[in-house]
Amino acid sequence: MPGTPDSGTSTSKSGNHWMFYVLIAFFGGLLTFAGARAQQRATDDATFRKLIDGYCAAWSSGDPNNAAKYYAKEDGLVFFDLAPFSYSGWKEYDLGVRKELLDQMVSGSLTAGKGLKVTRHGNIAWTTVPMHFSAKMKDGKTIDTPVRYTGIWEKKGKNWVLVHEHLSAPLGG
Repeated sequence: MPGTPDSGTSTSKSGNHWMFYVLIAFFGGLLTFAGARAQQRATDDATFRKLIDGYCAAWSSGDPNNAAKYYAKEDGLVFFDLAPFSYSGWKEYDLGVRKELLDQMVSGSLTAGKGLKVTRHGNIAWTTVPMHFSAKMKDGKTIDTPVRYTGIWEKKGKNWVLVHEHLSAPLGG
């Protein structure tokens, strides 16, 4: 009928508006999620940069007691070090690193490079970062080597602690 409003057109237009608002809400939610994820990543990077720098300073002191706070204390945890091959648990690590390295050193320095990578899933995170180790030994020799570092961290309460780590020096390093 001429002059009669087309009720189908009216419904179609309001349906399109509804879809438009749903799409805006959906993309707004995605942006919020992406922003929160980026903020979490920046926070994680800062947290683990501080942990890694503290870890290096603790080991550079030459006293494993200073490094102890960075490690979980459960028996059976495996830590691969530069020498010897590995330690099982913090107690073994503490005693072994004193005997194998620290008692032989006059001074040493462990520093982390800028290439820190952090991946986190809930209360577990892993970090990789190039490091550099130098030491003056009691026998007059020196050590000066790049070090590859991987740490597996677990959040226990409010603290992140290492449950596994792997340090290695490139061949000829």
